[in-house]
This record gives sequence, C-alpha cells and structure tokens, in this order.
Amino acid sequence: QVQLVESGGGLVQAGDSLRLSCAASGRTFSSYAIGWFRQAPGKEREFVAAISASGGTTAYASSVKGRFTISRDNAKNTVYLQMNSLKPEDTAVYYCAGRLLQTNQAPARYPYWGQGTQVTVSS
Repeated sequence: QVQLVESGGGLVQAGDSLRLSCAASGRTFSSYAIGWFRQAPGKEREFVAAISASGGTTAYASSVKGRFTISRDNAKNTVYLQMNSLKPEDTAVYYCAGRLLQTNQAPARYPYWGQGTQVTVSS
C-alpha cells in the first residue's frame, strides 16, 4: 500500500510554468507506477501522464505532450510533473495515483489516489 500527497498547484497566467509534486509514503514506492490525472468541473477525470516504477517508461496525453514532463526520484519517494506553456484549458484539479509496476491510462486501474491539487490558468 502507498499513500500519496500532491502539492505545487496554484494560480498562474497562460504561458507560465508549474511543477507539481506527488510525495509517497511506504518502503515499496519504487514498485509503483505513478500516473497524473486531472478533472475539470463538469468533466470526467482524464489521463495526463504516467511513469513506470523504474522510471524507464513514460506516457503522455496528446494534449500535454511536448509541454509536460513527468519524472521521479525514488530516493525521495517523489514523482514530479513539470508543466510548461500552461493554457487555460489545463485548469483542473490534478491527482496523482499509484499502481504496481506498469503504467496505465485508465483511472480505474489505479487503486491509490492522492487528494488532489488545484491548478488554475488565467488567460
């Protein structure tokens, strides 16, 4: 089991950058793939990015590819989401989620979730 806590959200202007962090507790963090998802008001939760347990495999939604970068530091039990060139349509609550070993783009495949952090991008 792993507990996840997101941080780093905030209010920024279009074109700005933010770095989200997902801090995990538990000795087996390096066994978990981590995904970032987001949910805007009135919309379903959607996949943003994911990284495998080893960090060797990453995946991105087409809407963020080239702007967002996911990375992890297993020594610090933390996964990061660097978000550049932010757009108003990136506004959402961002969640990190964990599952054993391999990445997946379906929220239902992740049993462990953080509480979310709000990202608001003004135009």
